[in-house]
Amino acid sequence: MEKMRDIVKEGMRVGNEDPRRIIHAFKVGLALVVVSSFYYYQPFGPFTDYFGINAMWAVMTVVVVFEFSVGATLGKGLNRGVATLVAGGLGIGAHQLARLSGTTVEPILLVMLVFVQAALSTFVRFFPWVKKKFDYAILIFILTFALISLSGFRDEEILDLAESRISTVVIGGLSCVFISIFVCPVWAGQDLHSLLASNFDTLAYFLQDFGDEYFEARVEAGDYKVVEKRGRNLDRFKSVLDSKSDEEALANYAEWEPPHGKFRFRHPWKQYLAVGALLRQCAYRIDALNSYINSDFQIPMDIKMKLEEPLRRMSSESGKSMKEVSISLKKMIKSSSSDIHVLNSQSACKALSTLLKSGILNDVEPLQMISLLTTVSLLIDIVNLTEKISESVHELAYAARFKNMMRPTVYSDSGSIVRAMPIESHAGDHVVTVLHDVDTSSNNVDNSLGESSQNSCHHVAIKIVDDDHSNHEDGEIHIHTSLLEDVKRNDRLH
Repeated sequence: MEKMRDIVKEGMRVGNEDPRRIIHAFKVGLALVVVSSFYYYQPFGPFTDYFGINAMWAVMTVVVVFEFSVGATLGKGLNRGVATLVAGGLGIGAHQLARLSGTTVEPILLVMLVFVQAALSTFVRFFPWVKKKFDYAILIFILTFALISLSGFRDEEILDLAESRISTVVIGGLSCVFISIFVCPVWAGQDLHSLLASNFDTLAYFLQDFGDEYFEARVEAGDYKVVEKRGRNLDRFKSVLDSKSDEEALANYAEWEPPHGKFRFRHPWKQYLAVGALLRQCAYRIDALNSYINSDFQIPMDIKMKLEEPLRRMSSESGKSMKEVSISLKKMIKSSSSDIHVLNSQSACKALSTLLKSGILNDVEPLQMISLLTTVSLLIDIVNLTEKISESVHELAYAARFKNMMRPTVYSDSGSIVRAMPIESHAGDHVVTVLHDVDTSSNNVDNSLGESSQNSCHHVAIKIVDDDHSNHEDGEIHIHTSLLEDVKRNDRLH
């Protein structure tokens, strides 16, 4: 009884982890019922009378082809169908060629043909691109060719054998594909998209909590539960390190899927792998940072405090950037919000560099200096990777044709960042609505960006010279601070 209870608990855990698994089990059962109904209730006579013993291949096809996602099922079904068709045709040709050679040479020639095709096909399986997408097709090709060619040596009804073999595989494969697509479909592309967004969230949580964890000595002595909770949250990033195989499998399956939802034909699934690779590079740095947090050798808090402000800003702004990227991925929109946080993290890096050049760590012992500078170096790497990740996601958004929700970023000559959106323009002028005038060195840049109101908006008519504008990036407008000052002055007069 104890064993049965353990099995029931495990089943409940698996089902609760992903309820789609329960639905998938019922879908496989439904596909077998459909094939069995053809087996027993063929309109023109019993199914077995027409197809003979090969009717069992339809059932076997359902069992081996039906996979969890639409892409995996469709890929396996097409692999099996095409391989069976090609192998059947070649098997018939091999049989006819062997018959023309005479009764003495016929068995020898058939055995040689089976040996050659099996050896060549098995060797081709080692090709990386074949192993990735067509490995199952090669296996079915070897099996079907051998069965048809060797069965033809003893059975003169070789055409009927090939026809029934192909027909049963097609019926089983189509049953799997139609049920997989039209009954509670599970799309591998959607799973890959969600996995990538989830990985962004995971790394964002770590980076946003890193400051509190690294300077945990400032937590009161009675708040042990707070520290323990932070430790559990920081361990979540390790799931990103193990996501490579899942991402590659989902991307492979997604390439087989037809357009669905917001995912168009020829969706750039390979770009998802490029973004995922950058995320894992960032996760490796985070893993190293985590080891310094949990190390037995801890730097005294008074030394850490010397660099607390820039370190907190670097990790926090990088985390906010990844959070913004996650939101844009989930909504499938183009957004430049993450770029603001990237600039803020880079500004914090410059502040940290200035602080280090001032000799603030001159009195630190060498071992403590090494540990602290290693942490600094890892955070700088994470900031640089965050910029690369943001650029890679922008490339993905462009290739996937995400909805354009980006607002132009206006740079003033004082170094401040202004968010603007275009409105009706006059001849020769570009009119924008200035939403914010934000100093990049401010810690509350993200708050000010999120609290815009109609009262803080200003309309500015900007005349842009084509020669100067061509030197700027798309979506960016460079104006002089005097224009903003004029607008603010006019606003105060009103």
